[in-house]
Amino acid sequence: MRRTIEIQQAGPAPGALPGRPDPAGARCEAFIRGLYEEHGALLVRFATRLLGGDRHRAEDIFQEAAVRAWRHSGTLGAQTKGLRPWLFTVVRNLVIDDQRSRRAASPLPESFEQAELPVADEVERTLTSHVVTQAMRDLSERQREVLVHMYFLGSSVAQTAEALGVPPGTVKSRTYYAMRALRAALEVRGVEC
Repeated sequence: MRRTIEIQQAGPAPGALPGRPDPAGARCEAFIRGLYEEHGALLVRFATRLLGGDRHRAEDIFQEAAVRAWRHSGTLGAQTKGLRPWLFTVVRNLVIDDQRSRRAASPLPESFEQAELPVADEVERTLTSHVVTQAMRDLSERQREVLVHMYFLGSSVAQTAEALGVPPGTVKSRTYYAMRALRAALEVRGVEC
């Protein structure tokens, strides 16, 4: 994997002579090239895994980590060997920041009816809904109602206990056994949980 990073400078580096190559630019290029050769493939795979398979974003994350490494090369040293732990930490933090900013940018649904499941398309959504509905029919009435309150309506244990007229401990145990029963009903239908 070889990508080119352009580092722009406002003018020649201090001490650079007109008409001669910029020694800071050459050091920067050698440093970045060394990072890519020694750590690039491994860190891009690491970022890709953290990003759920999005290799393009992973490459952008590594590029940002390389730029940060160059900015801190005075502290870290000009050698790229031994930077791997620092780079892993920077990449992980950049992925976390990226995911947080994406989450903050996506609006939350206004109600339960508007919430959409992360499903590939309408056909898959319909099939998933049908399978879950069929599996819910295998549950007892008490199990169904506790799951509807806890998961579909988003009620807390206390709110569910009040709505059903049972103690909170009963809600917790019903939820536990209802989820086990639902998981078994889905597995019978070929859905892996």
